[in-house]
Amino acid sequence: MDIEGSIKVILEAQSFSSGFQKREFVVTTKEQYPQDIKFELVKDRVDLIAPYKSGDQIKVHFNLRGNEYNGKYFVNLQAWRLEPANSSSAGSSASASKSGDPFSEAGFPDEPSTDSSEPDDLPF
Repeated sequence: MDIEGSIKVILEAQSFSSGFQKREFVVTTKEQYPQDIKFELVKDRVDLIAPYKSGDQIKVHFNLRGNEYNGKYFVNLQAWRLEPANSSSAGSSASASKSGDPFSEAGFPDEPSTDSSEPDDLPF
């Protein structure tokens, strides 16, 4: 999943006694009714937010995570890649490989065209 918006706030990194680290940040979406969405960066991805500041337009790629603890249910949005909102697809692949992202789109062909003026070459 991904979403675009402007960075509203970047919180300080948190370290726990177990060695776990996380850093949270809030992105304001670009919709008719903007939403403030809180994301978290965990473990070795904590520094992905370092090049950005409040007000920057970014695209956040994230996974939706849910868990149960003591009968209560929690949902977290774990960001795994950040990029400037106006970057091209070539730039996003380059930034993904720099960050060591296992979900990089590099190596996948472009999506097929849906132009109806092209003849259909399917045998059925």
